[in-house]
Amino acid sequence: MHDFTSSLLELIIGIAFLFWGGELFVQGSIILAGILGIPQLVIGLTVVSLGTSAPELFVSLNSFYQGSDALAASNVVGSNIFNILVVLGSSAIILPLKVESRLIRRDVPLLIAVSSAVWGMTSNGRLTWQAGIALLIALLINTAWEIRTVREESKEKDCNAGVIPQPISNNWINSLTKLFIGIVLLSFGSKLLVNGASSIALLLGVSEAVIGLTIVAAGTSMPELITSLIATFKGRTDLAIGNVVGSSILNLLLVLSLCAISSGTTGLEIDEVLINKDMPIMLLSTLACMPIFWTKGKISRLEGIGLLSLYILYLIDQIIPYSFPILHEEFRIILVSIILPTGLILVAIKSIKYFYIINQEKYTSKLN
Repeated sequence: MHDFTSSLLELIIGIAFLFWGGELFVQGSIILAGILGIPQLVIGLTVVSLGTSAPELFVSLNSFYQGSDALAASNVVGSNIFNILVVLGSSAIILPLKVESRLIRRDVPLLIAVSSAVWGMTSNGRLTWQAGIALLIALLINTAWEIRTVREESKEKDCNAGVIPQPISNNWINSLTKLFIGIVLLSFGSKLLVNGASSIALLLGVSEAVIGLTIVAAGTSMPELITSLIATFKGRTDLAIGNVVGSSILNLLLVLSLCAISSGTTGLEIDEVLINKDMPIMLLSTLACMPIFWTKGKISRLEGIGLLSLYILYLIDQIIPYSFPILHEEFRIILVSIILPTGLILVAIKSIKYFYIINQEKYTSKLN
């Protein structure tokens, strides 16, 4: 059992490693994009997202092997909620994020479909090994699809838009070294941060379910947050968004699938609260991104603040039953009767406005 001081020290050192690892990983991925002639968005959706999803994979598998199915599953669900609401929201506040059209056409709908499928697969309280294999096959198909997309884009464009020209001295060794060191630092930093944060939470008497959905999920998502923030500061907003979407897809298709396959005939046990509350929130968060992505092809600062505010409300809803149980019912009433309907109305208005503009443009083009 750690004392509070050593746990806090672990947390601080973990964050420092995450910043360092995130910087190296972004550098390596940009160099790799230049070498391969691949758009940064595709690098973000594949290589970068795989590296930043390593902590989720490590923590969830370790949790499962230590007999904590709830922590393994809640880490994935909580991480996806954190990715969309906090990582995207924070990045957009720093710099409005330009959205690539392929995200709207392909990647976000894919994330919505996978999130819905996982929710359906776990509705009976378990994720079976057969479902895990199905998710893993879906990951392989998606990876092949990404490679095919790269080839199609390279044929369609005379010059590779979104690719940063690299000096001759930037070679494979330089790129792969930075990527490898970045992954190691991100994984080690996340482990320190999660250990420290979890110890602090346990010392304060918070339950394991809340730890998995909040502290552990936030800790393992720190690589995504740091990597996306660094990419945003460098003006690589496509890399920042691609990292979030790709990492969220990998959390479901890779991390959950390996945990389910490892569970054998018993299956990965999924907590009832996770199925009834947190998975729907994960799906709704993803659905809410679509109208935001439609807005002039970018995520504005105001929309970023909205995403971040939604996560704060989600966090309060997780903590308030343990801190102020008397106020929990009142908070839920406000959330369900005022905040949620307001959010749905805004999403509906943005969707109608988007389709109205699209129809007007089609009508104008026909007249011309």
